[in-house]
Amino acid sequence: MFQCLFRLLPFALISHAVAEIDFSHEVVPLLREHCIECHGGEEAEGGFSMNTRALVLEADVLELGVPDDSILMELVFTDDEDEKMPPPDKGKAALSAEEIQVLRRWIAAGVPWEEGFTFALDRYQAPLKPRKVELPAGPSGANPIDLLVGEYFKNNKVTPPKEGADEAFLRRLWFDLLGLPPGPEARALLGKLGGLDRKAAVALALSDKTRYAEHWMTFWNDLLRNDYAGTGYIDGGRTQITGWLYASLLENKPYDQFVRELIAPDPASSGFIAGIQWRGKVNASQTREIQFSQNISQVFLGINMKCASCHDSFVDHWTLKDAYSLAAIYSETPLELNRCDKPTGEMATAGWIFPELGEIDAGAPRDQRLKELAALMTHPENGRMQRTLVNRFWKRLMGRGIVHPVDAMNSKPWSEDVLDYLANHLTASGYDMKAVLELIVTSRVYQAESVILPEERGAYLFRGPIRKRLTAEQYLDSIRTITKVWPQADGGAFKQEAQGGQLLSVMQAHKLERWDDRPIRTVFAPRDSLQSALGRPNREQIVSARPDQVTTLEAINLANGLELSSLLAAGAKQLTSEAQGDTLVRDIFLGALNRLPTEHEQGIANELLGSPATATGAEDLLWMIFMLPEFLYVN
Repeated sequence: MFQCLFRLLPFALISHAVAEIDFSHEVVPLLREHCIECHGGEEAEGGFSMNTRALVLEADVLELGVPDDSILMELVFTDDEDEKMPPPDKGKAALSAEEIQVLRRWIAAGVPWEEGFTFALDRYQAPLKPRKVELPAGPSGANPIDLLVGEYFKNNKVTPPKEGADEAFLRRLWFDLLGLPPGPEARALLGKLGGLDRKAAVALALSDKTRYAEHWMTFWNDLLRNDYAGTGYIDGGRTQITGWLYASLLENKPYDQFVRELIAPDPASSGFIAGIQWRGKVNASQTREIQFSQNISQVFLGINMKCASCHDSFVDHWTLKDAYSLAAIYSETPLELNRCDKPTGEMATAGWIFPELGEIDAGAPRDQRLKELAALMTHPENGRMQRTLVNRFWKRLMGRGIVHPVDAMNSKPWSEDVLDYLANHLTASGYDMKAVLELIVTSRVYQAESVILPEERGAYLFRGPIRKRLTAEQYLDSIRTITKVWPQADGGAFKQEAQGGQLLSVMQAHKLERWDDRPIRTVFAPRDSLQSALGRPNREQIVSARPDQVTTLEAINLANGLELSSLLAAGAKQLTSEAQGDTLVRDIFLGALNRLPTEHEQGIANELLGSPATATGAEDLLWMIFMLPEFLYVN
C-alpha cells in the first residue's frame, strides 16, 4: 500500500529536499546495504555496475530528475519477484519507505555524486616507470633472482624447495627452452664426472637456434594470434606474419625492435596490427581499429582493454575514451565513440594512455602516428612493457606469473623486486629475450623440485616452480622424437599464398633451396582434432595462457582418438624394426622420461613386448608410457 502512496506523492513535496540530499551519508549507505553486493566492486550482474556515476548513467536505468520514469524505481516497486530489486531470492529485504524516499530524492536531484568516489575495490597501483632494485646481501656470484627469492622466503616464512635431481632439471630445461625431450647430446652431460654442469646445459640449449625458434613460435603464435589457416585468410581479411616471426626468433631480435616492427610494421609484420576483418556486420568493439587498441594493450602492456572498448571498465580505471584514443592512432578515417554499440556523437582523438612519457601528434598521417606510438611503447621509461614480457616468461618457465593473471598487470605482484629486477635486466641486456630466460633458468629456484600448486585460502605465496602440463606441441613432438614418425608436409606449406607457406618461411630464413631432412615440428603442422583437444587454440583471439586442466575431450582423445592411435601404431612398427628387448625399453624410457626403467618396470615392459618384440606389444608399451603423469607433466 505504501508503494502506491509514494508513487502518488507530488514532486513538489520532495523539491525542497532535493537540494539537501547528502550523497555520502544517505545515498552511499543505502547502495552499500542493498545494491553493491551484486553491482559493485568486481561484481556487475546483468552487466550493471554502480562503481561510478558514469557507469550508473551508462546503464540507462535512470531518468535524471524524473524518478517516476526511471527503470530502477520500477524494479523497486514491482511485485514480480524475478524482476524485483533488491532480489528477494537472495534474502534481501525490500527498501523501507524512508529508503525509497532517499532514492527518489537522489534521482530527482540529478544523481549527485561525490567527485572521485567509487565503489570499486581499493586497487594496487602498478608503477609505470622502471624502479631500481637493491639486492639483499648474499654469497659472491649468487644469481640475483635467488637472493631476492631467498629474502622473500625468509619474510614470508616459506620453506625453500629442495634442489631438483639432474635428470629432472635437464628434462625441464629442454622442454622449457626447446620444447623437446633431451637428446643423446644433452643426456651425455649427465654422465660426466662430478655430475651435471647445469650452466653448460643451459648454454647448450640456448645455442640451438633452430629448435629454440621452432619452440617459441608456439608462444608467439598464440600471443600474436598468428596462424597458417583459418578465418580471414582466404578473402584477404587477415595476413599472417610467420616469415617475419620465425626469422626474428632465429636471430633473437631485441625485444624493443621486435615491438617497434609490429606496431609500425612493414608488409611482412603488418598482420598483427591489422587484426581480422570479420565478415558481415560486427559490433563496434570488433572493428579492426578497436582490435588494434585491444591487442597492443593486452600483448605489450598486460591491459585488458576489451571491457573499456564498450564502456568504462568495471574492474580498473581504463575508460572508453582511452580505448578509442589508441584505436584512433590506427584509424585512417574519423572514429566515433560507441558506448555499448551505440554511437555517442563524440569523435575520438588519437592519443597515448601514458602521456607522462610523451604524446601522439593526432594530426599526423597514420604511418607517422604508428611510428610515434612504437617509440612511446618502447620508451626506456615504459617499465610497463618490460614487466609484461618478463612476467610472461616467468609464467612460462615457473608455471605461474609474478603477476597473476598475466593480462592483469595492474594487479599486485607477489614480489615487486623480482619483477622489476627481471624487467631491468631485459633493458640492461639490450632487450635480449634469451638473456632473461638464461637468468631465470640458471637460478637455483628454477632448478628446484617442482611443487603442485596448493589451493590458496589467502594471499598467494610463491613456493617454487609449479609442475606444468606439456602443451599439445610438446606432447606430440616428444612422441614423434621417440618413435621417429614425423608428419609429412601438406602441399600448401611450401606455397607463397595467403594460407599455408609456413615451411617456405622456414626455408627462406635458413636460405634453403629445398626442404632438407629436418623433422616437421607440430607447431608447423595444421591444427587437427587431437591438437585442439590438447589445447592448441584457433588463434582468432589472443591467447596468453592455455587451459591447465584436463578436459573430457582431451581424455577421450588420449584414450581412443584416431590421430594418436595411428601415430602410436606407426611408431611401434618403426621402433621394433630398429631394436629389441632391453635396448628398446631403455630407449623408450630415456626418450620419454629421461631416466632408465627400474627393474620392475623393465620386467613389465618386456612382458608387454614379447620375445621377440612385436609391434602390437610395443604399441601397448607406448600407450602405457605416454599416459603416465611423469610423461604428461614437466616436473
